[in-house]
Amino acid sequence: MAGHSKWAKIKRDKGANDAKRGAIFTRIGKQIAIAARKGTDPSMNPALALAIEKAKAANMPNSNIQRAIDRVNDKNAAALEEITYEAYGPGGAGLIIEAATDNRNRTLPEIKTGGQIADSGSVMFQFMRRGVIRVDSTGEEALLTVLDAGAEDANEEENEIIVYTNQKDLAKVRQSIIDAGLKVIEAELQYIANNEVEINDPEIARKMIKLMDVLDEVDDIVNVYTNADITVEV
Repeated sequence: MAGHSKWAKIKRDKGANDAKRGAIFTRIGKQIAIAARKGTDPSMNPALALAIEKAKAANMPNSNIQRAIDRVNDKNAAALEEITYEAYGPGGAGLIIEAATDNRNRTLPEIKTGGQIADSGSVMFQFMRRGVIRVDSTGEEALLTVLDAGAEDANEEENEIIVYTNQKDLAKVRQSIIDAGLKVIEAELQYIANNEVEINDPEIARKMIKLMDVLDEVDDIVNVYTNADITVEV
C-alpha cells in the first residue's frame, strides 16, 4: 500500500527531538480527549485504548494522559471540534488533514500556507481508511503471525512490521497480534493513498516539504496524510 511509511517515519524522527515533544503531546492529548467522549474506561472504549497506546509510544507522561481523559468532564474546558480538511499541495499532491480545534478560524489559514483547500470528496477518493499497526518484530515467521491474526497486508519497514487491516477490524487484529506474543508499538486508523503522486522537481519537492513542516507546527492539526512521493534529493 502507498502513502504510509515515508511521512510517518519523518514525523516519528522529528518527534524524537525534545523541542517537538510538547507539540506532539498536545496533539495526542486532543485525540485522547475526543476518544474519551465515548467513555473514559479504555477497557470499554477501543478508540480511547488506541489513543492511550499511541501516547505511551510517544513517552507521554501518565499525568498528561489522565488530564486529557478528565477533560471530557471539565465544564470549563473549551469544546473541541473534529474537522477533516481536503487540500492540494505543490505538484498536485493530495492532502487529508485531520484537526481537533476549538476555533476553526484559527486553523484554516495555516492550511492555506502553501496549500489549496479542495472541495469535499475531491481528494478523499484517492485514499482508503485503514487500520495501521506497527509491530516491533521482523522476519517471515512474524509476518505469517500477523497475517494469521487477520491482517489484510503487512510488510517490513525500518526494522518493524507495518500491518494493514480493515478499519472495523483494527482493535481485533491488534489484540490477536498481542495474544500471539508480538509487541505492538502503535495502532491507529489512517488514510492510506491508493496511488502516489511522484514529485521529481527539486523546487516543488522543497515546497511540499515546507508545507508539511508548517502543518506539523500547528497544534490544532493532529494528523496529515499525503499521496506525495518525493523521488528527488532536496
